[in-house]
Amino acid sequence: MTQPFRLQVGGVIDRSRLLGFRFDGREYEGHPGDTLASALLANGVRVVARSFKYHRPRGIFAAGAEEPSALVRLETGGQAEPNRRPGEIVLFDGLRASSQHAWPSLAADFGALAGRVAPLLPAGFYYKTFIAPRALWAPVWEPLLRRMAGLGRAPAEPDPVRYDKRHAHCDVLVVGGGPAGAAAAIYAARKGIRTGIAAERFGGQVLDTMGIENFISVSHTEGPKLAASLEGHVRDYEVDVMNLQTAVELVPAGEAGGLHEVKLASGASLRGRTVILSPGARWRQMGVPGEDEYRNKGVAYCPHCDGPLFKGKRVAVIGGGNSGVEAAIDLAGIVAHVTLIEFDPALRADAVLQAKLRSLPNVAVVTSALTTEVLGDGQKVTGLVYTDRENGGSHDVELEGIFVQIGLVPNSEWLKGSVALSPRGEIEVDARGSTSVPGVFAAGDATTVPFKQIVIAMGEGAKASLSAFDYLIRH
Repeated sequence: MTQPFRLQVGGVIDRSRLLGFRFDGREYEGHPGDTLASALLANGVRVVARSFKYHRPRGIFAAGAEEPSALVRLETGGQAEPNRRPGEIVLFDGLRASSQHAWPSLAADFGALAGRVAPLLPAGFYYKTFIAPRALWAPVWEPLLRRMAGLGRAPAEPDPVRYDKRHAHCDVLVVGGGPAGAAAAIYAARKGIRTGIAAERFGGQVLDTMGIENFISVSHTEGPKLAASLEGHVRDYEVDVMNLQTAVELVPAGEAGGLHEVKLASGASLRGRTVILSPGARWRQMGVPGEDEYRNKGVAYCPHCDGPLFKGKRVAVIGGGNSGVEAAIDLAGIVAHVTLIEFDPALRADAVLQAKLRSLPNVAVVTSALTTEVLGDGQKVTGLVYTDRENGGSHDVELEGIFVQIGLVPNSEWLKGSVALSPRGEIEVDARGSTSVPGVFAAGDATTVPFKQIVIAMGEGAKASLSAFDYLIRH
């Protein structure tokens, strides 16, 4: 199956603002949306780590998301988390990170002396050297190697169980690391039951949202910062966090009270007495030139989140269904003018919404129109181009913002045939978050619950978790 395009980490950088972060105790500034590796390079820091074997410098060319040698320690949720790739860490205000393979510093690393004697050390010498005598491994070599590698202390009793087997029997297995999944994991862990969470990227769609001003009790935050807080809060509890894991299949239990199985793209399988599905959704994109380039620079997908940022400006809403018309009505009270563009010959929204829309003096409706390009000056949106589908004419519209409202696509393709889905692909749930399969629950933007909002997703995640706990004590 062809995978849908998704913007990569660090793909959207807001160069209009700066935020502060620390690396190895020094203060730096970077742009929201940038990665730690890229921001350090912009500040002249070219060495972010040193290799374990010979402590050779590892810089920006080794700081990508797939490089295993350039690792740093990230302080999140009040804890220091080692072995994080700087190319995967999205900046947030107050971020604190440090190098972990160098002593006393990256610039002057004592371990680099190993490189001087490298010609005398044949390949694989360390396997032969440190394994014997075995009596010295636990008290001497292992602590020393772990310290040099920045891995921390070894557990008192090493766990001999394989990774995929150790996580296999959760009481509650959460799939998805967005707001719904994080809330579900926290509520389950607080009940004192075995909880695991598998996430493709912790934070989910929140990572693609820059300004968040409608999260109750928090007047303003940013998506990457909220995502880091979600992960840190989950790690405050005894939750087995399995990040960068993509679920590809759900195999329901063969009998009531049995184990449900979730297969991962890595080949591992996870099992749980209950499963909470929170795979989230992705915005349906127009797929026209300029859309990706000006995402979060004038192209937006959430009028509730980003609408106030366009106060007094001209905007367009793409889509004439209920969500598009509701967005236009909502924005009309904030912005100077709204142009609603609909592909079909007539709006598809409910009649009462259409009547309200046409009563607004600062709204223009254009039907039978196909948006073909987003225009900008390199920094922000300046307009769009649409084609009249009746006569083929091309028209330019000058504006400062574009809200794409052509629907959300739930990330539920892998669930077809396992649980009941709506015609739109949403997971069907009842008032308790239960799906069509006993013991399997769902929450968040991938479900049939209306109003796709962060605060609603969190509440639904908590509710699904409480329902899962109720199911466990009854079975």
